[in-house]
Amino acid sequence: MSRSTTGTPPRWSAAATAALIGLGSVVAGGTAAHAASASPTVTRAALDPALVAGRGASVGFAEQEAERAQTNGVVIGPDRTAYTLAAEASGRSAVKLTPGQWVEFTLPSAANAINVRYSIPDAPNGGGITAPLDVTVNGKSKQTMTLTSQYSWLYNQYPFSNDPNADLLHSDWWITECGCVPAFTTPAPQISKPFRPFHMYDEQRLLLGKTYKAGDKVRLQVPAGSNAAWTAIDLLDSELVGAPKVNLVASNVLFFGADPTGKRDSADAFDMAIAFAKWTHLKVYVPPGTYQVNRHIIVDNVTIEGAGSWYTIIKGHEVALSKPLPDNSIHTGVGFYGKYSQDGGSKNVHLSGFSIIGDVRERIDTDQVNGIGGALSDSTIDGLYIQHTKVGLWFDGPMNNTKVTNTTVVDQIADGVNFHLGVTNSSVSNSFFRNTGDDALAMWSETTADANNTFDHNTVQTPTLANGIAIYGGKDITVSNNLVADPIREGSALHLGTRFGAQPFSGTINVTNNTTVRAGTYELNWNIGLGAIWLFALERNMDANIQVVGDNFLDNTYNAIMLVVDWPVKDQYTITNVHFKNIKVDGTGTSVVSARVGGSATFENVDARNVGAVGVNNCGAFNFKPTGSEFSLTDLGGNDGGGTTGPWMASWELPNTITCDDRPPVVVPPAPQPW
Repeated sequence: MSRSTTGTPPRWSAAATAALIGLGSVVAGGTAAHAASASPTVTRAALDPALVAGRGASVGFAEQEAERAQTNGVVIGPDRTAYTLAAEASGRSAVKLTPGQWVEFTLPSAANAINVRYSIPDAPNGGGITAPLDVTVNGKSKQTMTLTSQYSWLYNQYPFSNDPNADLLHSDWWITECGCVPAFTTPAPQISKPFRPFHMYDEQRLLLGKTYKAGDKVRLQVPAGSNAAWTAIDLLDSELVGAPKVNLVASNVLFFGADPTGKRDSADAFDMAIAFAKWTHLKVYVPPGTYQVNRHIIVDNVTIEGAGSWYTIIKGHEVALSKPLPDNSIHTGVGFYGKYSQDGGSKNVHLSGFSIIGDVRERIDTDQVNGIGGALSDSTIDGLYIQHTKVGLWFDGPMNNTKVTNTTVVDQIADGVNFHLGVTNSSVSNSFFRNTGDDALAMWSETTADANNTFDHNTVQTPTLANGIAIYGGKDITVSNNLVADPIREGSALHLGTRFGAQPFSGTINVTNNTTVRAGTYELNWNIGLGAIWLFALERNMDANIQVVGDNFLDNTYNAIMLVVDWPVKDQYTITNVHFKNIKVDGTGTSVVSARVGGSATFENVDARNVGAVGVNNCGAFNFKPTGSEFSLTDLGGNDGGGTTGPWMASWELPNTITCDDRPPVVVPPAPQPW
């Protein structure tokens, strides 16, 4: 794959051309203040819920996009260009407020709690600021939220920097913006600073103190004296939270000295409550309160229940270690960890009904500062809320039979969930992920294959880096009934890859009945567009039975489907035995299929409309043989529809005609509609 041509990704709105760099600057561009309909508009991933019925997580809150609410601020976007506030917003649009301005939401149903997704500027030298946001309901009952950008704003190249003024972290890496490899350039190219700002949003929850009815109006207003030059509001989630759960017959952490005010560290009290619960065969109960815990709580053969994630909050500081641990961690922090597999692993662990709030502000991949970690077999995790850790749940196997359900993971520096090293017969279902800093849901078969695992009925929104759902090797894997929206850069919605030292794919890989929206992103390293689903043969062939069935790919920025190999290994690895069936593609900026690899795939009942470029962009492995491309598309019938260039699977393109346009012009598709 050529890396010698530069270019820029498409801009998606002339009104959003000058985008945020941050650091207290005002976001340029946008739409003038407007008065939207006063009636509430509830969305799922910024879509009409009817378009995603039966897919994604069933959640207890109603999502409302700020750009559809009433405001005297400025609507920014839509824009899909990385490093902009609009691109990282749900639906690729938000509202920007300056001091004194407001956005007002009409409650669609009874609620006593809200969650606000927002962004405020970084400090000039990094590290974040705090700023107030007033919340009123029907003009009364004012509460003031203290927003922060301390957990936002990363810059530069991987593994990123908190310093907006930093020079390149890797001066010899390819830099798309300058079209060069800096180490081979004299003089070295100048980069704008801050370089590649991203991970701009955070969110905060608030109990309103009483229950309000449908039709009541929640106003978010930036006080006139705010020290934030601007405040961007992406969305509001409203929820009717039930009463706290009470367990009177349990090993209560308060009995062992835990402090529900959060002033004193309660880690030792948790350990004692766990030990007592094992001795007495009771559950551990954590009543309402905020508990300071600044290290791992080791769990094995124990049940820990909170009063509910809105009420029981376990929160900790990130703590620097005096010397690195054997795994090279240099920090510790709040987290519930099973024993590692080399120590025998943990079993029969059941965690439910509480929040884990970390203090992670930088990406250090060797640090074990995850919400849940270690090896947990025959275990369940249900109804947790995890925020500001490195990874929400990172499992290091081998381990077996663990179920994650009804859990929310937001504002992570890296992944949401990762099944790593031989995780088997395990699943994540009906869970919600937003603003992860890497793959939201991943299975990584490094050295030992994952097998018989499922990601089902989950919602993923706005991963700022990498993919919504990524599978790196493994056997008999299912990715089903998920909703994935708005991936930002260096990845897309759904991904299968022979990468990162992963074991080969084997058995059957099912990618079924998922919906993606506003995916198919711009890949800045290759300077091309990806597919909403993309298969990447980087380290070995991909030849397992891969079934992509019943998926809907909506409003794709570039392609709906991509099959690709990297240029240095283009003649070594192929992708075969892939089958696409009963697929709906509604809108592509470029093609339905982009094939940049040798191999083959079958297509049956793949219906497409609003296709921006030629339906099949078939470059194969770039050998351009006179006999045709090295990638063959087999038409099994029922492949209908197309776009600006006619039928998407034209007869003259088959079986392996070269139809290669490396970077076709982008045609912005219309918004998705019912099929």
